[in-house]
Amino acid sequence: MDEREKEYLYWLNSTAELGAVSLRRLYEHFHSYERIYHIEETELRQAGFLKERQICAIMERKEQYPKLREEYQALAGRGIGTVTFLDAEYPQRLLEIYDYPPLLFYRGHLPENSVPSVAIVGARGCSRYGEQITEKFAGALAAEHVQIISGLATGIDTAAHTGALKIGGGRTFGVLGCGINICYPRNNYLLYENMQENGGVLTEFPCNTPPLKQNFPMRNRLISGLADVVLVAEAKEKSGSLITAELGLEQGREIFAFPGRITDRLSAGCNLLIAQGARPALCPDDILEYLELCHGRKLVIREKNMARLAKREKMVYSFLDFTPKHLDEVVADTGLSVTECMDSLLELELGGYVFCTSNQYYGRKL
Repeated sequence: MDEREKEYLYWLNSTAELGAVSLRRLYEHFHSYERIYHIEETELRQAGFLKERQICAIMERKEQYPKLREEYQALAGRGIGTVTFLDAEYPQRLLEIYDYPPLLFYRGHLPENSVPSVAIVGARGCSRYGEQITEKFAGALAAEHVQIISGLATGIDTAAHTGALKIGGGRTFGVLGCGINICYPRNNYLLYENMQENGGVLTEFPCNTPPLKQNFPMRNRLISGLADVVLVAEAKEKSGSLITAELGLEQGREIFAFPGRITDRLSAGCNLLIAQGARPALCPDDILEYLELCHGRKLVIREKNMARLAKREKMVYSFLDFTPKHLDEVVADTGLSVTECMDSLLELELGGYVFCTSNQYYGRKL
């Protein structure tokens, strides 16, 4: 889309009464946002799909065009990029969803169309375990060149972005429920800045749009829409994360969830998703193997990370999880002798793969 047409789209996009679908239908009908600016009210009404309040809002908004044109031309100088649905750089996954936004604002970079992407969502008030396991998964996926998508909120979102940057040294992208020039929550400002160098932040909302409650369900459809996989880390039985998962299902995305104890409120939503058919995420390889099928790329981490371990140690490790098991249970599961099992567990412990409690309980180390 040329710059002149972008200026008119920016003007029309600032009309609060028009949503993504209306903006798209207007273009499909009139074939030009500039033309929409110049047409008469009767022609807008004859289009047949606009409500009266939308028509009035467009006509009233025309007097704001000079000011909004100046705003648009100043964006680049503020480090803000724009991309439209007709541009080659526009995230192609979003074009697969019904209500894709015609205009996106971003700082840093946009997600790459050819690189696998995983959206990680979950509770703001997450547990320490949820935070740790999310960072671990995000780091492991990012290390395999998987883009991590989340919403820059506190809790699981923050852990996902942080894990991708600090552990995986990869790229992560935050979708905002406010204007691109606003960091919400404010205490994530350093993360907001760092992500622009190793990924980016993006939004469909015009600059200076505050983080209103009604913006976040709209934001969530973009989080799932930008991804191949949606991973729910921790969620109550009724939460925004489950809404994102439902949106992902409607968009044809694969849903994964961390299983948890049935007594944990923060695991209730995840366990419900698994009961309804979501895939349990027991290790990063579960997701990487699925992405391999989607993208035809070899994405594995476990073999690389454990290549120096002997076959017996690998087998013992495979029978462990993050909830510690007693030595007797490990012996029974593996079929090894007590001596063989203890030797393997010692090697794994020295290598930093497992931890041991004082009562001979062993578990995988985060």
